[in-house]
Amino acid sequence: MFWYLLIFSSSHGQVLKTQREGLELAFPGDTSVERKVLFLTDDQVAKIEPLAKAKVESKLVTYYVGSHADSITGFAFFETNVVRTKPETFMVVVRPDGAVKLVEILAFYEPLDYLPTPRWLKLFSDKTLDDQLWPKRGIHNITGATLTVQSITQGVRKILAIYQVAINKEKH
Repeated sequence: MFWYLLIFSSSHGQVLKTQREGLELAFPGDTSVERKVLFLTDDQVAKIEPLAKAKVESKLVTYYVGSHADSITGFAFFETNVVRTKPETFMVVVRPDGAVKLVEILAFYEPLDYLPTPRWLKLFSDKTLDDQLWPKRGIHNITGATLTVQSITQGVRKILAIYQVAINKEKH
């Protein structure tokens, strides 16, 4: 009986990195990090949703701005989605030019068989919000993990649209 429970629990997800560890990865060294909160307007949501081709679930957006020597190095966002029946949390770091710097999975509670590899996550590096940022176009599918691929890609698209519409326009 104990052996069965051990196998069962090892096949399910877990926290892989804390938010703090994610921010340290995004903004290493002596980069200063500032937490920001943004309240999206109805007009911004009306622009973001068609750009992202995704629904904005909350008008409240929390993100982090990394800066070094009075220069912004990037923006980190945390996204949590339900993949099948359980959540995943990932971080997307956007460079000031609006391209993805990195995507990192922080927590994944679906079976680990559906967890994307670091190599797959690197497909998002340098991507911008365009027609190639879709599964089976600029983002390869993962056999057996289609819902994970769709969830992460949609989350990245939404974050890039929020950045483009609401944050890139702000003065930091």
